[in-house]
Amino acid sequence: MKNPMLEAVSLVLEKLLVVSNFRLFSSGAPGEDKTRNTFYEISSYLRGDVLEVPRTHLTHYGIYLGDNRVAHMMPDILLALTSDKELTQKVVSNKRLILGVICRVASIRVDTVEDFAYGADILVNHLDRSLKRKALLNEEVARRAEKQLGLSSYSLLWNNCEHFVTYCRFGTAISPQADKFCENVKIIIRDQRSVLASAVLGLACIVCLGLAPYTTLPAIFIPFCLWMAG
Repeated sequence: MKNPMLEAVSLVLEKLLVVSNFRLFSSGAPGEDKTRNTFYEISSYLRGDVLEVPRTHLTHYGIYLGDNRVAHMMPDILLALTSDKELTQKVVSNKRLILGVICRVASIRVDTVEDFAYGADILVNHLDRSLKRKALLNEEVARRAEKQLGLSSYSLLWNNCEHFVTYCRFGTAISPQADKFCENVKIIIRDQRSVLASAVLGLACIVCLGLAPYTTLPAIFIPFCLWMAG
């Protein structure tokens, strides 16, 4: 049985991650009007290779399937609104992506290398070196990716594009990016200055909004939890 407290904490962390990386969706995501002149050496990619695209704050991953096709996980709000493949197959815009993250709906879809990278430089199999793990055979990697195609739930912390790629490539779904974010949150929580800052903010809310349950309880509860966690 799921712990409601853990689910609430997970939800808060995911929303924090969306906010902290908001520039990712405004300056590097697909769907915006900008010139894309980058040339990609598609002939050098092998079926089953991991393609890695650095964004502003995060990194996007996909599995190359051959013939200029990349399988990758993309949040998309349209998937919850329509089953029209002509609409959903179009390159995911920033608005669709952000709302898809919030609503936790995504698909593992196939796009061209150009649409996947959207003008950014591509790293090939960089995860093999950074994670220091032995990869499966390329054909097995590609087949795993193809089996996963279609609708998928989405979670920035527990089921994102990196989880998809590492499952296909190494047989284990992990996300160093999400782990790093959680570690940074832990550092903030453990910092006693966070207790003081939250207490001051809570008092300011009480002064501005008055003594009410919706201001008083968070003003006491949040600093107390941070103090206990520290």
